[in-house]
Amino acid sequence: MSESKIKPAPLAYQNQPFLDSPDGRILRILSEYSEPLSRFRREQIQDTVVFFGSARFHSLAVAQKNLSQLEATISPSSGQQEAERKRALAAVDMARYYEDARRMAFLLTQWASQIPARRRRFVVTTGGGPGIMEAANLGAHEAGGKSIGLNINLPFEQMPNPYITPSLNFEFHYFFMRKFWFAYLSKALVIFPGGFGTMDELFEILTLAQTEKLAKKILVVIYGSEYWKRVINFQTMADAGAISPQDVELFRIVDSPEAGFEFLRDGLTKYHLGAEQPKRKGEAMPEIAKTNP
Repeated sequence: MSESKIKPAPLAYQNQPFLDSPDGRILRILSEYSEPLSRFRREQIQDTVVFFGSARFHSLAVAQKNLSQLEATISPSSGQQEAERKRALAAVDMARYYEDARRMAFLLTQWASQIPARRRRFVVTTGGGPGIMEAANLGAHEAGGKSIGLNINLPFEQMPNPYITPSLNFEFHYFFMRKFWFAYLSKALVIFPGGFGTMDELFEILTLAQTEKLAKKILVVIYGSEYWKRVINFQTMADAGAISPQDVELFRIVDSPEAGFEFLRDGLTKYHLGAEQPKRKGEAMPEIAKTNP
């Protein structure tokens, strides 16, 4: 009687049911660190400037087209349609932030491309989706530079915008790994008007800066005083003693792409293009960023 043969067991790293299981979660997390790291090395990305803002804003051309189409079909007696018209009018007004993000990313990329360096400096990075994210990727694309999109897998699908450099288009499952890559290579954060996600990223970086948990200087630009001063009153926080008076100096509020770019250019030059800053004692940095502070 012949003995039955047992098939070889699959290698652990080829065992898809295991990789998809709760026990394989640590490997999935590590892959969202290691795979982007490998690509950033290959693409010679040294550091980034991250643009945040609403995914719901359109370009001026798109917003005006949507308004025109709505007004062509609207009924004067329809309250619902009138509410839609008000939203469309607001979209036309907010489209200026799309155009300004596009312009600032263009200016930044144009300047950064002229920096003599072995690696790419201050690469425009976004969440990879529509709205302000699309605008910043578009501006970098129009300047002839590469840009990064760190997308996230969501129940309501967020597709990558078409202006991301294909080799730098990422898709994340874990929010915290995505946020890690937003912060880790960043030398500046540009905050355009936005919602919960935008505020989350803003306050995370401000908290890290306030508590001196950053090993580097990250510039923070808040764009659009008209919007943000209605949403957040930083001076009230300081007056109440909730933050220190000097904490309001952790960021700069600007109202034009040129002013934002000049602040970035001067700060990036001062803190990151001058003499190399020493690392904190005992701190290990990955190879792609070992020349960074």
